[in-house]
Amino acid sequence: MFEDRYKIKVTYTFGSTGMLAQQIENGAPVDIFAAANVSYVEQLESKGLIVPGSKAIYARGRITLWVPRESSIKVQDIKELTADEVKRIAIANPDHAPYGIAAREAFESAGIWSTVQPKLVYAENIRQTLQYAQTGNVEVAIVALSLSKQSDGRWTLIPEELHKPLNQALGIIKGTKNESGARQFSDFIRGPEGRAVLSKYGFEFPSN
Repeated sequence: MFEDRYKIKVTYTFGSTGMLAQQIENGAPVDIFAAANVSYVEQLESKGLIVPGSKAIYARGRITLWVPRESSIKVQDIKELTADEVKRIAIANPDHAPYGIAAREAFESAGIWSTVQPKLVYAENIRQTLQYAQTGNVEVAIVALSLSKQSDGRWTLIPEELHKPLNQALGIIKGTKNESGARQFSDFIRGPEGRAVLSKYGFEFPSN
């Protein structure tokens, strides 16, 4: 939609938020950074790598319990992950993936972290987390609502009070030669048309 409107080509690089932030710190040629957690944009901002005033929340993510449609396992509550039939659970690596951090926080809030920790299989990012469950490498995965809505699986929303808000932020990288286009892209994502698309794919928005 953006390319049609502004005739500006957008090239995407995908990865876990922490890995992308590290690449930007190391000088990767990036114009705009869309992170799954505001803290990573703030870290780059503190190091002088974000154009002042360009940091903005663009969406709020949610996490789900996800199982393949044909699975005999039924999990409607996060505490059911302690059941013996659930032997392996995939989450994004909480060392560098915000959705993995949220999964760990949810386990801790539910009081099941020590029980489920031996079952955990860590994926590099949230998309790989879903793939582990889709291919049968794990019985259950904790994935983003945005991926769950596009998948052919069964999923249940994890209550958001079990983890810190997944406020997703973007920022324009200092030194970009495409600052004008990056600002247009940021405005478009956060404008009515961009929000409509994000909402369709399962993203929410902070009330403020």
